[in-house]
Amino acid sequence: MALTGLENEKLSLLIFGGKGGVGKTSCAIASALALSENFKTLLISADPAHSLSDCLEQNIGYKVVKIAGIENLSAIEVVAEEAMSEFLNGHRSELKKLLTTSTNLDDDDIEEMLALSVPGIDEVMSFKTILDFIEAGDYDKYVVDTAPTGHALRLISSPEMLDEWIKMAARMRWKYRYMITSFSGSYQHDEVDALLLSLKKTVKRIESILRDKTRCEFIPVCIPEAMAVNETERLLGELSKTGIKPQQIIVNNVMVSEGCSFCTKRKNSQLPYLREISEKFRNMNMVQVPVFPEEVKGLNALSEMKKYLFEDKK
Repeated sequence: MALTGLENEKLSLLIFGGKGGVGKTSCAIASALALSENFKTLLISADPAHSLSDCLEQNIGYKVVKIAGIENLSAIEVVAEEAMSEFLNGHRSELKKLLTTSTNLDDDDIEEMLALSVPGIDEVMSFKTILDFIEAGDYDKYVVDTAPTGHALRLISSPEMLDEWIKMAARMRWKYRYMITSFSGSYQHDEVDALLLSLKKTVKRIESILRDKTRCEFIPVCIPEAMAVNETERLLGELSKTGIKPQQIIVNNVMVSEGCSFCTKRKNSQLPYLREISEKFRNMNMVQVPVFPEEVKGLNALSEMKKYLFEDKK
């Protein structure tokens, strides 16, 4: 089987996730290469330990760059700290006013508070960066390479964490609003209220696209080994709680050769896990990619992987 449905014009966001070391980055890049043949595509790394540069053998950073030799493909490595810094620099006065009007903290305490990260905000700002690209509409497809499972789940659940912070901040503002209204008889919405409303809209926008299977697809990547299978099962369980239900799975590094005793033993050792994957994820389209003799690195190797993902090569 090959990956299906990714060329649907309504589908804009593709997210690849899974256990560390299963080949998420190479699968994401190979898929982006395939999609770039017919669509203007942006490849995005949301992994703090970015691997796009190494895998593509081209320097990728916190600015969109064209991929050399591929007409319709660009890439960027989203850095959560940079996204957070931009948020703080842009909204420092509103956050400071929130704390000034809603707490008894002095100026030094407030500055110390602003130096701390809001729970989930780093991941939300990373996702907001991705969402901003999508809403700008400069590309047809957005392919996201996530970090290993735990971070990917934090990225997916970040809107919920931020929403809790917004509710807490809104309660603080309600007390301030009540006090002002009691003394002056009226209350005028200000820049703090506008910021909280903007963040609330960001949360809703992220949740909306994540849960819209016509616009977003999450593709887990697994390998035929016990830890990877178990972690993939947990990942799918957690995703289901957020309303995300992947329809297909990539099983990478499958041994197909029996040309030597090592190959035969490795192939036989993988068979139980391949059967387990087929059973546990029987309602999903399973795409198998063979183990490559060398590291999947550079456009030639990635193009070869692309064939297995998209051409049902067996």
